[in-house]
Order: sequence, then C-alpha cells, then structure tokens
Amino acid sequence: MGIVKNIIEIANYLINKTGFSCQIVLMLTIMAVAGKAIAEQTVAPNQVIPVDHIVAVVNEEIITRNELNDVIQNTTRQLQKQRVQLPPSDALEKQLLERLILTRIQLQRAKELGISVSDTELDKTIRNIAKENNLSMGEFYAALQQDGIGLSQFRDEIHNEIIVTRLKEREVSSRINVTEGEIDNFLRTQETSSIGNDEYHVAHILVQILEQMDATQVEAKHQRAEAALRKLQEGVEFAQVSAEFSDAPNAMQGGDLGWRPIMQMGPTFAEMLVTMQPGEVTPLIQSPVGFHILKLLGRRPQETPVVIINQTHARHILIKISELISEDDAHRMILQIKDRIDKGANFAETAKAYSEDASASSEGDLGWLSPGDTVREFEQAMDALLPGQISTPVRTQFGWHLIQVIERRSQDVSEQQQRQTARKAIHARKAEMVMQEWLQQLRDQVYVEYRSEDTQR
Repeated sequence: MGIVKNIIEIANYLINKTGFSCQIVLMLTIMAVAGKAIAEQTVAPNQVIPVDHIVAVVNEEIITRNELNDVIQNTTRQLQKQRVQLPPSDALEKQLLERLILTRIQLQRAKELGISVSDTELDKTIRNIAKENNLSMGEFYAALQQDGIGLSQFRDEIHNEIIVTRLKEREVSSRINVTEGEIDNFLRTQETSSIGNDEYHVAHILVQILEQMDATQVEAKHQRAEAALRKLQEGVEFAQVSAEFSDAPNAMQGGDLGWRPIMQMGPTFAEMLVTMQPGEVTPLIQSPVGFHILKLLGRRPQETPVVIINQTHARHILIKISELISEDDAHRMILQIKDRIDKGANFAETAKAYSEDASASSEGDLGWLSPGDTVREFEQAMDALLPGQISTPVRTQFGWHLIQVIERRSQDVSEQQQRQTARKAIHARKAEMVMQEWLQQLRDQVYVEYRSEDTQR
C-alpha cells in the first residue's frame, strides 16, 4: 500500500464523515509526509548541507525553502506513481506554495477559534483509517514505515487535517441554510427533469476568478483557462493539466470529484454532462467563481431505493452529573429510582418527577427513534430490551439513564431518505460556492509576504 493511496483514502474518509463534497476535499497531500525527504536523507561526513531560506511569511509564521522542497518532492512522487507527466517546475512550485500558504492560514484561524483535537479523538480516527484499509494497527504502522513516514509525523498530519476539517465545518456550514422549500423544489425538478438521477464520475479543473478582479485580470484568467483547454484538446492528460492550471484544492489528485448524483452537480454542469460520453471534455464553463472544465470519467444508474428501518418508541429517565452531583451520587440516585419503579411506581410519572432531561415534561417520551438517533451506549441498551422492559442504569456522556421500550415497528422511510439525500445535494452545491468565497476572505485578511531567495544570499 503506497503513501499516495493512503493519503487519498484518508481524505475520502474525512469527507465522508463531514459531508463536504469532493470538490472541496482538503489538500492533505500538501501537509502529508512533510519531512519525509529529510527523514530519508543520510548526511555524509563531508556533505555540504544547503542553507535554508524563507520563501513566504504568513502573519508571523514562515515557510522555508526546505518545507516547500519537501512538498514538491512528495507531490512529484505522487504524480509519478499516477503516471502523470509533471507540469513545468515553476508552475508546480507556484501551485504548491499557494496551497502551503492556504493551509497555514487555515491552521492559524483554527487556533484563534480554539479548535482542538484530543489524543483520544486522534487515536480513534487513526484506528478507523486503518480499518477502512482493512489493516490491523500493526500492519498499518508497518505500511507507514515502509513509505518512510514516522508515526509521530503521521499523527501530526492527521491532527492538522482534522483541525482544518472542523474549521470548515464551523466556518462554512454555518453560512449554509437549506430550507424545506428548496428541498421541495429540488424533488419536483428531479421528478420532471430529463436529466435523471444517475451518478457521474467527473474530473474538474477550476481557474478561479475573484470578486475584486478588474476586467483585465478576469480576461487573463480566461486566457489561462483557454490554454488549459487547448492542452486537453491536444491530447495532454487531464491530470497533468489539472496539476499545472487548476486552482481547485484537489488539483494534484487529477481534479477527481469522485462519484456523485447528477442533481448535485448543478443545472449548468448537469445539462452538459448528460449529453457526454465517458472520456469527453466540456468546453469552458463560466460561473461566479471562475472558469471550469469537466471531464466525464464514467456513468452508472442510481435507483431510488425503498428504505425500511426498525424504529423504537422509548422513554427514559436521566440523572445528570455536574459540579453539584458527583458520579457516585448520580449513580446512587438512578439506582434508587430503579428500585422505586421495580416496586410498582409508574415509569412515566417517575420520569416526569425526577428526570433531568428536556423530555421530562413529556413523561420521558422520546417518540419514535431510528438507528443512529441516540448515542451508541443508549442505543445498544435500548436495542437489547423487549417492549415493556426497563433497562438497568446506563451510563452515557449525558449522565445515568433508565430506558423503557414501549413498542417497535418497521417503517418505510424512503420519503425521508429522499429528502435527506436532497438536503445533502443542495448543501454540497452551495458549499462549493461558499467555500471558495470563505477561503478568499480568509486569504485577504492575512498578511502574506513572498520572499525572493536572491535577496537572502
């Protein structure tokens, strides 16, 4: 298992957990294996070690020539493993420096907001990554070592990746609102549209334009996009052109957006894609964020499934742990309540009198619960009960619970599933626009200085 495969799978894993679309995949490659080249170097006794230089300053933090060289070397390896012809060295260096700067800006912003990752969360994420790759932890560490990556370095990379992901969840998701009316319109359009609901595998090149650009600057971007399109028409590989020209975060991954429902692509893209055959490339498409080129890599049918799930109607009693009520006190209280119910007290009335959850006013009634609606410990205890049964005390992050199952049913939630799918598609479509705007605003608020190495010698 090569490091490139690891990186892509890690990025995809984090995308799936956050719900962001593939177009805004975090540029893990830029942070990945930074320092690998240094770790691989063995210094001979008489070897001359080059003096490092500052290539950029981001606020008060520096980016050095060695840092940039590490990223260039690792990205070059990645592209070579993908059998992608390398873009001109100056173009590659410029692209990668900009991405290093953008990553540094995001980490600084996350620090300002107090976004952090605990060691427990980090360990869990790494275990999940190994599991996604069907590897034991020992096998996973061995694979990292084979690729020349130390565990400490890898943990730092994943730590930063989670931080940036959480930053985007906080800063971007908070700006996106999907209304019930938008979902209704989406579903109506889907029913009447000739576009269908198939999934499309698409690669994407973006030449970005910014709101503050004047007409001359926009035209220069247009010419750059035209140059990219000409290269594609001349037979140059899409991944190579993406690496050289694209401003999208996944430019070094060939611009691959992965599989996505056609309705998630937006009407302009969708109308073009449905008329194309795999391997074909669109003409230039202009949007408010820039000039786009799409390549259709594949198409597959996507049927609307019938979704039947088992639901549980339950009620509960919660005793919270706080500064005033210790763990032992809360446990003792829930045992006393359990004893009272075992001796004949009505669960609903007891919940109304003693529960510290908001559901107390409804006699502890939680309504119909679907899988995943509650935390894992609660759900596991609830699933083990028969209708009418009451659990032993259950500890969760919220405190100590008693759970009573009232009844169970199988429920067709196909309509709810369709609406949830529509909500995700609308959110992803909006997120791509909001993400570009947010990144540019972030970039504009930060002091960035490019240093000429000639002046440092």
